[in-house]
Amino acid sequence: LLFSTKEYSEQTEVRKMRLASFKYLIKQGFKSLWFNRVNTFASFCIITISLVMVGLSVLVSANINRIIGAIEKRNEIIVVIRDGTPDNNISILGEELKKNDNIFEINFYSKEEAWEDMQANVSEEEKSLFQYIDGSPLPDTYRVRVSDVSKLSGTVSQIEQLASVEQVKSPNEFAHLLVNIRNVCTIIFTFITAALVIACFVIISNTTRTSVYARRREINIMRYVGASKSFIRIPFFVEGLVIGIIGSAAAFLMTWFAYTEIYQILTDYLRSWSFITTSGLIPFADIAPITGVGYLVCGVIISSFGTVISTRKHLNV
Repeated sequence: LLFSTKEYSEQTEVRKMRLASFKYLIKQGFKSLWFNRVNTFASFCIITISLVMVGLSVLVSANINRIIGAIEKRNEIIVVIRDGTPDNNISILGEELKKNDNIFEINFYSKEEAWEDMQANVSEEEKSLFQYIDGSPLPDTYRVRVSDVSKLSGTVSQIEQLASVEQVKSPNEFAHLLVNIRNVCTIIFTFITAALVIACFVIISNTTRTSVYARRREINIMRYVGASKSFIRIPFFVEGLVIGIIGSAAAFLMTWFAYTEIYQILTDYLRSWSFITTSGLIPFADIAPITGVGYLVCGVIISSFGTVISTRKHLNV
């Protein structure tokens, strides 16, 4: 019993010593932030600017894809119904169109509605020519919208095979143009984002290496007196972690301010574009959580682990 009590007391003392050592290392990490404030400020600025550049590039790409998607959804396919088709067959045709996976909206446009709209959009002189026409000479139609314009040709072919369909009118050339624009924008912004990420990682790595190199003698002395590698790395990790968190927060605030201002300007400018106002640009409130988390993860990983990795060369004593 006495032996068990003594062993328990020794284990307790060991835990206290480890906890005290851990607290000491954390304090050293915070002290290093102030003692090496020039390098700390440089790392902070580089991380902040790097995250802002990458973040804004991703947000611009997301908004362009959204605008192109909004334009795509405004494209209509006009399904002209064969003249003399009974109302029952017209309803059956509508049900068949609903079964198509690429069609997300279907509107029936009767020949009477088309005739009234046509007369409403002509001058009084032209209306006098229509008084001799009995009934509507225009056909009944279905106006449908597709989800993916890249599948427009296949969708049109499927519609043409349906009964009671006389003709299908679709903006094939415009749809093909939109698909090409979207693909080009995706490639360009993917390349830009990848290039920015690589450049930022290289710059931040060089900055952390400079910071560690300035304290190489301190690291070497600690190694010579018997300090373990983890004992030396923890203060650097804490230092990088704090810089990453503060840099991420600053980048988030800068992105929030810049994006909100640009969003307001572009929203006012694009308000007259009817094909964009249906969805508009992405409000920052919708993307704020994922942007903040993305900044925090990237900033912490790049800064803290980058600092620790940079110490490896000087730890091999």
